[in-house]
Amino acid sequence: MTTFAPVQHALDFLEQHPQIELFELFILDANGVPRGKLLHRDELLAVYASGRPLPSTLLGLTLNGDDVEDSGLVWEVGDIDCRAYPLAGSLVPMPWRQIPTAAVQVSMHPSEGLPATVADPRHVLVTVIERLRGDGYHPVMACELEFYLLDQQRDAQGRPQPALDQDGARPRSTQVYGLRELEQIEPFLADLYAACKLQGIPARTAISEYAPGQVEITLEHGDALLAMDQAVRYKRIVKGVAHRHGMQACFMAKPFDHLAGTGMHMHVSLADATGANLYASEDKAGTALLRHSVGGMLEYLLASLLLFCPNANSYRRFQANSYAPLAPTWGIDNRTVSLRVPGGPAASRHIEHRICGADANPYLAAAAMLAAIHTGIRGRLDPGEPVEGNGYAQATTLLPTDWLTSLQALQRSSWAREALGSGFLDVYLAIKRAEYRQFMAEVGEQDWRWYLTQA
Repeated sequence: MTTFAPVQHALDFLEQHPQIELFELFILDANGVPRGKLLHRDELLAVYASGRPLPSTLLGLTLNGDDVEDSGLVWEVGDIDCRAYPLAGSLVPMPWRQIPTAAVQVSMHPSEGLPATVADPRHVLVTVIERLRGDGYHPVMACELEFYLLDQQRDAQGRPQPALDQDGARPRSTQVYGLRELEQIEPFLADLYAACKLQGIPARTAISEYAPGQVEITLEHGDALLAMDQAVRYKRIVKGVAHRHGMQACFMAKPFDHLAGTGMHMHVSLADATGANLYASEDKAGTALLRHSVGGMLEYLLASLLLFCPNANSYRRFQANSYAPLAPTWGIDNRTVSLRVPGGPAASRHIEHRICGADANPYLAAAAMLAAIHTGIRGRLDPGEPVEGNGYAQATTLLPTDWLTSLQALQRSSWAREALGSGFLDVYLAIKRAEYRQFMAEVGEQDWRWYLTQA
């Protein structure tokens, strides 16, 4: 299902963009970090003709870029070169760069990219989608990504702070859905929308979110793989344009203890081969297929949680009455639950998955969601009655609020191993175990503030 681009795509691009000097070749690793190389113009055609070698260790790195020896991608294979090829439609200009530059996304070749192919997050999603399509289900998805616009300079205590607005003031109040707040970042939004249009990213509604300096822009729904490709590229655009405007775009799940966290809401439905929505129903609870899909996602929520909330900071977002989910619950047009079926016309019926932090890798989050949906449909899993009213007050089983519990749940899950692949899971768990050890070994300001004089 992965479609690599032909050489003609590169030839056409070079002819249409004679000003482009450099090409940023990137692949997304398990943590959602883009890694790769900066190529000169005369190197591009060779990448399309015969791929580009990348070290096997590239897909087995921690968030901080350290090798993970237990990943199986380091010493055992001699850090072998693995060949990656450009994805169709991914060669696009980066208008915010000072030197005329374009980006091209690559993915590991199914055979030439071994052994790193099994660790390529995009391949994991491709495999899950192919299984669904084999049963006649065509997943349709969209992302809503929240982010903070921060000042590149820290405050007097060294902490991050919201960026200055056009009037030179620093936002202090929440002002959810505030229009003036959007007007104050108009230059940034203008460049962001222009860059999205240039790259073919369907960026739509902008919202001032539930904290000063927090913004959400929705992306249009479409084919699940394409939608996640667009989410990955959109995050790069947001960060690049923000930097050009002297700001830092932050997708950290919980950058401030007293302000709202940042989420990645994932919208999903299943279509048939003609594109008709198989969840469509006048009943706001959707079809039986929708409810079985919800049943699958609830059943395997704990096993999937590390893919939705991959970092230690991710779990700080789970706080009551914060619009972040706390329990394996679902409901109809209810924002206090984890899985929400929005209202609207019958033809638009779908599921909004509200669990992911904005720090999640879109490919892996989507793969876990869709794999659970597929299992729920095959097993005709019943999600139970939808929650009405305050889902926080009615929750009887809570999601874990710590990293280690989620890591251990994924490690124990035979379902995840079958659904996502043993090869990928071995690499991913090795990365997360290494990060957990590094994180717990680091002594910092909070330790000193709590224990230096009191212990």
